[in-house]
Amino acid sequence: MALPGRNKGPSKFEQAANGEMTLLEHVRELRNRLFKASVSILVGFAVGMWLSGRVRSLLQQPYCELPGSINEKGECTFVQLGPADLFLLDLKIALWVGLVIAGPIWLYQLWAFIAPGLHRHERRYAYIFAAIAAPLFALGATLAFFVVQKGLEFLLSVADQSIETTLEITRYIGFVTNLILIFGVAFEFPLVVLMLNFVGLVSGRKLLSFWRVAVFVFFAFSAVVTPTPDPFGMTALAACLCLLYFIAVGVALLNDKRKGRGKEIYAGLNDDDISPIDFGDAEPVTAGARVETPSAIEPVEPVSGPAPVTPPKPIERNYDDMT
Repeated sequence: MALPGRNKGPSKFEQAANGEMTLLEHVRELRNRLFKASVSILVGFAVGMWLSGRVRSLLQQPYCELPGSINEKGECTFVQLGPADLFLLDLKIALWVGLVIAGPIWLYQLWAFIAPGLHRHERRYAYIFAAIAAPLFALGATLAFFVVQKGLEFLLSVADQSIETTLEITRYIGFVTNLILIFGVAFEFPLVVLMLNFVGLVSGRKLLSFWRVAVFVFFAFSAVVTPTPDPFGMTALAACLCLLYFIAVGVALLNDKRKGRGKEIYAGLNDDDISPIDFGDAEPVTAGARVETPSAIEPVEPVSGPAPVTPPKPIERNYDDMT
């Protein structure tokens, strides 16, 4: 006898993975997951409004720690050009904080809708990449936060001594957040390299052969995105990217060894090289047996033409015009 509550049937995930859900059921599931994600973002936004002042003070620290940023009253001040600029800035900061706080919920809702369409090994790779992506982005954002102070120190020293510099709050926060976003996204590049290797598009040995190009690209990218021409920020970002790239190449080599890549018959040959031919065990070619001359073909009697077609019999007119 079956216990009550045991036969619940397949879950929504199993139904979607097996293709048992209709189009309307998929749309209904998408609506429910979007609703849950929106509610989580609204709750995170409310928490972000409570934390917006503290986050704004944290973002102001790189400038306030510079010499000369404190006025006669011992305060670090900024300028607000519009009456609603600070309020709108706090709303923007609250939205970013809300997205970060509610990230596990809305990312799970997104993943739960996409995952049934993936294979099992693809879902496993997605779990690994997602677990690595968040720490890499946080590492890049932390590096950007320390690079901002060096960049501001150089940019503010360019101005003449007769010019008094006071930063506008919204443009300053935008400068800091953009730099944090650029550094965080740049730290995801090794993850893209690993993804290309895991899907079989490029081997670890090929990635290792591109290390000179990769180092040049990293330094050129760092020189463009860092706000100062001094070598500190550029070298810090480029060195971190190079280190992460070589770590990714090492993981790719281990993955190739695990899957047995490079042991194929023609793995060590270039496309333009001629394949080697071993004649050591080749058998000598001997003359074949003599072929007798074939006899003449007897003539074939001519085939007569087709028989004439019999004319059809006359149609009986035993029906009216309608039939």
